Amino acid sequence: MTMADFSFDNSYARDLAGMYVAQRPAAVAAPRLLRLNTALAEELGLDPVALAPVAAEVFSGAHLPEGAEPIAQAYAGHQFGGFSTQLGDGRALLLGEVIDSHGARRDIALKGSGRTPFSRGGDGLAAVGPVLREYLIGEAMAALGVPTTRALAAVATGGQVWRDSGALPGAVLTRVASSHLRVGTFQFFAARGQADMVQRLADYAMARHDPELRGAERPYLAFFDAVVARQARLIAQWMGLGFIHGVMNTDNMTISGETIDYGPCAFMEAYAPGTVFSSIDRQGRYAYGNQPAILGWNLARLAETLLPLFDADEKTAVDLANARLEGIAALYQAEWLAVMRGKLGLAGEDAGDAALAEGFLAALTGTDFTRGFGALADAVRDPGRLHGLFGDRAALERWLPQWQARLAPDAPARIRAANPIYIPRNQRVEEALSAAEAGDMAPFERLLAVITDPYTERPGLEAYALPAPEAFADTFRTFCGT
Repeated sequence: MTMADFSFDNSYARDLAGMYVAQRPAAVAAPRLLRLNTALAEELGLDPVALAPVAAEVFSGAHLPEGAEPIAQAYAGHQFGGFSTQLGDGRALLLGEVIDSHGARRDIALKGSGRTPFSRGGDGLAAVGPVLREYLIGEAMAALGVPTTRALAAVATGGQVWRDSGALPGAVLTRVASSHLRVGTFQFFAARGQADMVQRLADYAMARHDPELRGAERPYLAFFDAVVARQARLIAQWMGLGFIHGVMNTDNMTISGETIDYGPCAFMEAYAPGTVFSSIDRQGRYAYGNQPAILGWNLARLAETLLPLFDADEKTAVDLANARLEGIAALYQAEWLAVMRGKLGLAGEDAGDAALAEGFLAALTGTDFTRGFGALADAVRDPGRLHGLFGDRAALERWLPQWQARLAPDAPARIRAANPIYIPRNQRVEEALSAAEAGDMAPFERLLAVITDPYTERPGLEAYALPAPEAFADTFRTFCGT
């Protein structure tokens, strides 16, 4: 069999011995390609034509391309606030790294490729539904301009995966990331008192993601600042789209600032800060409105691992860390305000913009988040366009004059550029995944085509811009897929 040329250059395996376990993917019964992301393949410097004949075998793990060095990465993590000293890639394997067409290093990893030493009693497998959910939502986020891991391929294995709901068709996802380094990766070694490993990991992460910081006066503090900035910007973008990650554990928080792990995620429809979809988030820890606070909590856990690198004197290191942590709320607020100014079409910056944005959200309560913001483009000239959407007309009427006084001259264009028409609506996602599990990929393909061009209104797609009926929305829950 002729394999496509990946030209792997595997720095993690080469430079970080002791931070992973070599592991081959599990055998698969009858791999069948569900989807190949040809645009992403080209971006990675791969030839989709050469890949096509071997894609099912390569992206199921049945055949390893030349240069692949499959490894399961070690990491720990706080899961819903409780610390697990050993998590790791329980159903994922890093095949290797490539240098993409922009000169950036990218990981190529399999997810659902079988048991590893980190599986903790799990089967290491994945089902078609969760694999295609990650493909779909990751591509939607990329189209929305949100930093994200992405799917290169989805392959049905021909086998079955057993879950609480019974037997499900098995699948493997090929995931691409700037790296799979997580807060939990640092926690793994810090929890074991392996300061030398933490420093090696920090040096590697800095060289990979922030090479310009190596000459800084306090390079590790500067590195922490860079991670904070990326994550603050990312969560602000989530909040601006009504996106709820659902499982913001420290092992799901990347050093690169990319969204990772689309298990129980969903997009909020009716605006309510307490919205939770994840079936395992029974206390609402990761509710929509709590995501900014969890940002700070998770970054504090990263700071704890890096304290010895901030300064040799423990008190000085703690003081430096606390000063940074105390500034996270203001940094996030600035990023969130930048998002909100775009969504509201505001001119410049004003001290009252935070109150203006909060006022709109208060009026938006119970109204569809995406449609409510999107309607503002037409409301610039005709405020009456909002009346049919908003339940709290009195709050809206009080807010409108304040908003109109702050509008940019090109406000409609700004608003349309910042507010998508189409998001992965929960009902449409579930319909597409159910059809795919039954062997029909057509609804998935239609939905993918809609959400990967989210800002262009197209005739015939009106149903994709509508929220689900209340009967669906009131009972909708998401699951991890493990």
